[in-house]
Amino acid sequence: MRYYYLLPLLFVSCGKPKGAGGPPPGGTPEVSVMTVQTQRVELTTELSGRVSASLTAEVRPQVGGIIQHRLFTEGTDVKAGEVLYQIDPASYQAAHDGASAALAKATANLAPILLKAARYKELVKSEAVSEQDVDDISAAQKLAEAEIESAKAALETARINLAYTQVKAPIAGRIGRSAVTDGALATALQAVPLATIQQLDPVYVDVTQSSASMLRLRKAVESGQLSVRDGEAKVQLLLDDGTPYPLPGKLKFSEAFVDPGTGSVTLRTLFPNPKLVLLPGLFVRTVLQEAVKEQGILVPQRGVTRNPAGSAMVMLVGADEKVEPRVIKTDRTVGDSWLVSGGLKVGDRVILEGLQKARPGTPVKAAPFSDTPAPDKK
Repeated sequence: MRYYYLLPLLFVSCGKPKGAGGPPPGGTPEVSVMTVQTQRVELTTELSGRVSASLTAEVRPQVGGIIQHRLFTEGTDVKAGEVLYQIDPASYQAAHDGASAALAKATANLAPILLKAARYKELVKSEAVSEQDVDDISAAQKLAEAEIESAKAALETARINLAYTQVKAPIAGRIGRSAVTDGALATALQAVPLATIQQLDPVYVDVTQSSASMLRLRKAVESGQLSVRDGEAKVQLLLDDGTPYPLPGKLKFSEAFVDPGTGSVTLRTLFPNPKLVLLPGLFVRTVLQEAVKEQGILVPQRGVTRNPAGSAMVMLVGADEKVEPRVIKTDRTVGDSWLVSGGLKVGDRVILEGLQKARPGTPVKAAPFSDTPAPDKK
């Protein structure tokens, strides 16, 4: 009778489902993987800055007087040396004419002295005149010649002042609004400029970079992890609305000191601006090409997660076709990928799709990852 009681138990035991260690329902899950390869990676840094004119000149009068005419149109391009304002030249013309007459008078006074000096040189040989007379006429000649030189200097000063009544453009560029109108009184070297000229092609974009990131880059270059680009570094520009500026710029120089208030270094970049899209004061973002990592490893951000400790990690398909977690070290983002500096090697297969099915230790079926969407099935 004991055996009859055991038979139902045997039947129940044979009908139990398989344990959790068996294959999951529905078969082996499929995941998409990327095989790790090294590639040449250009490292860039995005920095904010503002546009400034490559040349700026404030137009100020160098003589005083009433402005008779404004000879330019506001907001247009002017050439270097172009007359912008005409100051009343009457008093300066009179001073020029007076200086010219003074020079003529001094020149006329010299002529008889020269003749007298020539006669005295002959007469002193026959002792018809004394040595003192010769000395006196020689001194008079030198005085007359000095008066001529002084008159020439006065005439040149008068000529310069007369020329300054025409206020000219010191540089070529775009001129802004005029601070004065016809009939206004201008004074020499006044504090308020009459107008401002800015050269807008090319333009400067001054950006700041933290000294810490600059030191980090320098150490990586010195250790051989990175190599600096040959020649001038290229710079790309993003406008305030995120639109890429079509023309590349160049890094001209960086300041030789660190701002103690911000701990940053100022970098100056130069951009061509033929269509005058970039105006002074415009806020922009620059993408500066810093260096190159010849054997870089990039992993799309979609395949990188964080563990409870905050470390970056990926899921790999190991040699036995099972999921294997791996902690990695990331340096920075490059586009939509992470630049990996440790934890991965060439040939590793990183799971990019199907991570929700990829549990550590479970077998999976790996397929190459493709960015191209699959066609719709009808």
